[in-house]
Amino acid sequence: MPELPEVEAARRAIADNCIGKKIVKAIIADDPKVIDGVPPNDFKASLEGKTIVAANRKGKNMWIQLDSPPFPTFQFGMAGAIYIKGVAVTKYKRSAVKDDDEWPSKYSKVFLELDDGLEISFTDKRRFAKVRSLENPVSVPPISVLGPDALLEPMTVDEFYKALSKKKIGKRSKEIKALLLDQSFISGIGNWIADEVLYQARIHPMQSASSLSKEDCATLLKCINEVIEKAVEVGADSSQYPTSWIFHSREKKPGKAFVDGKKIEFITAGGRTSAVVPDLQKNMGAESTKAAGKRQQGKVQRVEHNDSDDQDEEPAIEEAETGKSKVKQRGTNTKRASTNKKSKESNSDDDENYSDEGLKKPSGKAKQNRGSKGKVDDQKKKTRATNTAAKRKPEESSDDEDNDDNDASGDDDDNEQDRDYKLFVKTLSKGKKTTKQTGESRQTRNKPSKKQK
Repeated sequence: MPELPEVEAARRAIADNCIGKKIVKAIIADDPKVIDGVPPNDFKASLEGKTIVAANRKGKNMWIQLDSPPFPTFQFGMAGAIYIKGVAVTKYKRSAVKDDDEWPSKYSKVFLELDDGLEISFTDKRRFAKVRSLENPVSVPPISVLGPDALLEPMTVDEFYKALSKKKIGKRSKEIKALLLDQSFISGIGNWIADEVLYQARIHPMQSASSLSKEDCATLLKCINEVIEKAVEVGADSSQYPTSWIFHSREKKPGKAFVDGKKIEFITAGGRTSAVVPDLQKNMGAESTKAAGKRQQGKVQRVEHNDSDDQDEEPAIEEAETGKSKVKQRGTNTKRASTNKKSKESNSDDDENYSDEGLKKPSGKAKQNRGSKGKVDDQKKKTRATNTAAKRKPEESSDDEDNDDNDASGDDDDNEQDRDYKLFVKTLSKGKKTTKQTGESRQTRNKPSKKQK
């Protein structure tokens, strides 16, 4: 991918070979994805007859200055390249035109023929580049929003250190590699340069930028300058890069990539595949980041338990909600305790009733098998008991009648016991459930009346 050295090599080739020459012919591809914001015919008309005055660059962007605006501006993207036929522009992977190469290439987006016969072509095989025609390229995006150029506008150590210390995403510090790739922070550094300078400086790509010491910043800035200057010096010819650079092993397979005998691992940092040497590049900011997280957590806990007036609103809300939850839980527990108590009392009443009536108490499983039919039978029994009580009321006039009532009541009780026992046996045989009301109704029936007392 073209980065600052590759774009600078293209700029220098145009500056060395094309300045002062007139454009006599222009061919613009009908590709709106690359040719951005201007129709091909209008772009062509704005170029023909113009003289090239200068070639300029900022970051990974280049524009050709003509004797009058607008100026063609090139954002190289992932595969953009400038070729001048007969001139060795650069030796990187998208190299200069060979004699037997197709010319102009089928991937050519802008083709210019000069008055001395020299030909220029901007190609883009992958179509991620952007070519624009701008009145003043430095006053509009993308160039207007770029940070200082890594080669032409180097920062001082103090400026670099202060800039890194301020770079955070929310409350979290930005990773150093992500920051180096941010063209608004410093322009011209791409993936391979970022990996190289971090390796040379022995800094882990995922280390937080704000955790770097001033000495680390000085070392990193020195490596940025050295790597870029060397790459530009050799015209972005990667075969001339020092053998100690990690660059030469970046495209090897995992497990087979080494530099100076040290194993290279490939991780994702700054959203890009990154080459890192774990033995030499330690994430020194990781422990400090964890410690900071623990300190922040401690602060949150202290705030939640603070009863002072200046307490944050959020913890107060959380505490109120927690209190509601506790009250609700206590209410639930009280309700359960009351239910259990009633159940125990009911069981105790059942025990007494079965003992009074001479019946054998059913087992726990039998009690569970009682059904809804028992409820209906119990209701019928309550109705009979009510009718019996109603009949007894007018008969309370004489002692003889009282005795008769006592005898009748005793007979009724015996009959009721027999019916209950038969009903109980029948219920057990069918595996049906009965309810607590059975015991309660028996208890009510078995109580002697005032007259009997």
